[in-house]
Amino acid sequence: MRVLLIKDVKSLGKAGEIKEVKDGYGQNFLINKGLAKLATPEVVAKWEEEKANQAAALAAEIATLEAYKNKIESNELKVERESAPVGIRGSVTNNCIANELKQQWDVEIDKKSINLKKAIKSEGLHEIDIKLGHGIHATLKLLVEGVQA
Repeated sequence: MRVLLIKDVKSLGKAGEIKEVKDGYGQNFLINKGLAKLATPEVVAKWEEEKANQAAALAAEIATLEAYKNKIESNELKVERESAPVGIRGSVTNNCIANELKQQWDVEIDKKSINLKKAIKSEGLHEIDIKLGHGIHATLKLLVEGVQA
């Protein structure tokens, strides 16, 4: 019996491989547990199509992340906070930065991927590392300006 493995099976193979197994093992264990499907031409063609769709989606996501990286690294993000005698009132956190990126540049980034060691409490230019995903990092130039209230 020829089966197409849907999930990795220890001692048999990885997902996507077509294996020749005994009828009882294939029918009663692999197919019954949802680890494999009978390797008919239709099932194999559908599997190949799904893999191609996943690869295309991954390529599109990486292209979007590269566009975000170019946009982030080529511009300066400007944030205004109320001035204090020393520095600014409050602080600029990764949540604030994520909101400003969305509002000013229409770049949606999760606040957890913005790598701030501690909140920014002073005026000036700050460089911040942002993990976009799939091994893509960007360096954001953040300009914090104090304004009089």
